[in-house]
Amino acid sequence: MEREIKNSFLTAYETIKNFVENEENILKTAQISKELAEAYNKGKKSLIAGNGGSNCDAMHFAEEFTGRFRKERKALPSLSISDSSHITCVANDYGFDFIFSKGIEAFGESGDFFFGISTSGNSKNIIEAVKVAKNKQLKTVALLGKDGGELKGMCDYEFIIPGETSDRIQEVHMIILHIIIEGVERVLFPENY
Repeated sequence: MEREIKNSFLTAYETIKNFVENEENILKTAQISKELAEAYNKGKKSLIAGNGGSNCDAMHFAEEFTGRFRKERKALPSLSISDSSHITCVANDYGFDFIFSKGIEAFGESGDFFFGISTSGNSKNIIEAVKVAKNKQLKTVALLGKDGGELKGMCDYEFIIPGETSDRIQEVHMIILHIIIEGVERVLFPENY
């Protein structure tokens, strides 16, 4: 058991190590942080969505902006499309593939950001959300896994985390999201750093 547990830690370590060693990932993270900070300065917001564990990550991302991340600062507008009444209403009336796109239709405005999370890259409801977001001129960011799936190449920015299991992919997704939040704060609230 101890050997298997150590191997799991080493797999997680190797996954993040490989991500960080690719300089393009660092540059993208910085660029997204700067552009999102600029959007917030212009009164825009961020929207985010995912399924299952990625839904939890989406809610975590949004609350770090609307609450507090590391130090006191004003709340920033971020919304996770995760309200159960919205999801069940849309799923019942339109189908599960549209639970996030209808949220983008309702809340998204030109200049906002949409972050779509899909460890497979094939989540139909994220694909539909990206289509609506692009049509409404939102800046789009995809956090994907494996080979990127159908979502590969659809967004303005994408991170593809290779891996066999969703847990390792989601761990890197959450690190990316946390560091984007940190980057936004470094731009908007440099006094906190």
